[in-house]
Amino acid sequence: MKIVSMRTLAKWHIWLGWLVGVPIVMWLATGLFMVARPIEEVRGNHLRRDLPAAPLAIPGSAIASADADLKEMRVVMQDGRPVAILTRLDDSTRRVDFATGAAIAPLDAAAARAIVAERIVGGDRPERVTLFPADRTPFDFRRPLAVWQVALADGTNVYVGRDTGEIEAVRTRWWRAFDFAWGLHIMDLSEREDTSHPLLILFAALSLTGALIGSVLMFRRRKARPVR
Repeated sequence: MKIVSMRTLAKWHIWLGWLVGVPIVMWLATGLFMVARPIEEVRGNHLRRDLPAAPLAIPGSAIASADADLKEMRVVMQDGRPVAILTRLDDSTRRVDFATGAAIAPLDAAAARAIVAERIVGGDRPERVTLFPADRTPFDFRRPLAVWQVALADGTNVYVGRDTGEIEAVRTRWWRAFDFAWGLHIMDLSEREDTSHPLLILFAALSLTGALIGSVLMFRRRKARPVR
């Protein structure tokens, strides 16, 4: 088999440089542009005025009365009946029967296991079921909500809200690997949410500078070396 010479590899590298140089510069330039400002500022959140929260009140409703201090009410079907998931102004959550207003007890481990078995492929083979309070949820959930973690045999974690009766998140092994890669991508392994910080902006700017210099050097005329 003929060994490819270094000169041939160099030519291939130059042609590949022409092919990928433009998209690389484009990706780096747009990436630098997108991390230059916090996403909250891009979305205009800093322009919103902080107004006193107005409680949700429905005249004549026993569930959404004026003194219930509700922020949100969501009605879903659970076990063949309409259930209202109520979120108060202090972000606490509870469930009531939408027809009668009767309170529904928080889920226990058996109920969480049954929900996962019914709604998740392979959910009938849990390895363990663990309750996490709202202030100590696992890192792959990262929401202030009390949940049951139903760990399946294939490494998937299914999170069922203790006070909502709903599946709040499904975290596969692939999701956790993706989440770690995302943290590396934005250089934020602690929270994996900050897409605009000095370290990321610095390296994005350095990468773009290097790509631009490399693109300029592609136009440099190379003198042919004498063949020995």
